[in-house]
Amino acid sequence: MLSFITEKQSCWDRLKAEKRPIFIYGMGDGALKIMSVFEKREIAVSGIFASDDFVRGHSFEGYRVHKLAEVEEAVDDFVVVLAFAAGYQEIVDKIHAIAARHTLYVPDVPVIGQGLFTYEYCVENAEKIQQVYDSLADDYSRKVYANIINFKISGKIEYLSAVTSTKAEIYKKIIRPGLSETYVDLGAYNGDTIKELLEYTYGKYASVYAFEPDRKNFRKLAKFVDGMSHVYAYNAAAWCIDCELPFSSKAGRQSAITAESDNWVQALSVDTILGRKPATLIKMDVEGFEREAIWGAALNIAHYAPKLMIALYHRNEDIFELPLLIKKLNPSYKLYIRHQLYIPAWETNLYATL
Repeated sequence: MLSFITEKQSCWDRLKAEKRPIFIYGMGDGALKIMSVFEKREIAVSGIFASDDFVRGHSFEGYRVHKLAEVEEAVDDFVVVLAFAAGYQEIVDKIHAIAARHTLYVPDVPVIGQGLFTYEYCVENAEKIQQVYDSLADDYSRKVYANIINFKISGKIEYLSAVTSTKAEIYKKIIRPGLSETYVDLGAYNGDTIKELLEYTYGKYASVYAFEPDRKNFRKLAKFVDGMSHVYAYNAAAWCIDCELPFSSKAGRQSAITAESDNWVQALSVDTILGRKPATLIKMDVEGFEREAIWGAALNIAHYAPKLMIALYHRNEDIFELPLLIKKLNPSYKLYIRHQLYIPAWETNLYATL
């Protein structure tokens, strides 16, 4: 069991054993999460550096922020720990260039939830992980699944670069959208994924239902869909039932449901909105609450088997719990996993079709 998991030692254990200085590359929430783990595991930080554009003589968590060139000039051999997410080719190329000169790790810390994704964690959930692996529809999905898990344990970016697919490949080979889709977009942001779909359907569709809980994002979404026929936009979170939820509004895509907020947002289920109407394609990227969104669309998924695109990277357990839930609701689905350009393993998604 789990023979496809070849990495047994976590990047945290490797960093703990390091004799060379360790420098964190980046600032912000990712760096704070990594530094918190470092503190608990007594891993020493020698300093912090950032991209040249971000270095203006300031400090972060008591460390002066350097440029990489300054660190390279002062230190002969050191380890780099990447502490931010990169989804553009130019930045990804820069990270690979640094990895060619220095030992580089990208520790996996969950976007939502607690705990670390280690080999021991995989062993604890071995049966579920193996079940997903065995249920995948093609060899490439199994390779992606294995590489993503090995990356999450080891923090080695070569596992990601070996299994990166383009959006075009995924849409044309797996999703294959038609010209009369009833598209449900959960986490519609500013309309970018509606636009993305329409690029592959030549602007054709039957109807679109878009959920976006963040007010600022929703205003952008409403502006984007203004004048489009049969498009229904909801300033609401996708959930398992209709209710209200505490919600934290942050910049861009980072807004999320949280218990630590006095703001409340309407929450709706897909099955409520659609009633007895079938969806043909559902996309879910709802910042760690995909499980609740799936249950909110359970009747549609079980009875109509819409094509599914579901984020698998917000919580540690998503990579095995969500595929198993989809298979439980509708055993007829073929399951695929693909990773798009991103460091760390964000934009790793589940695709389900008949």
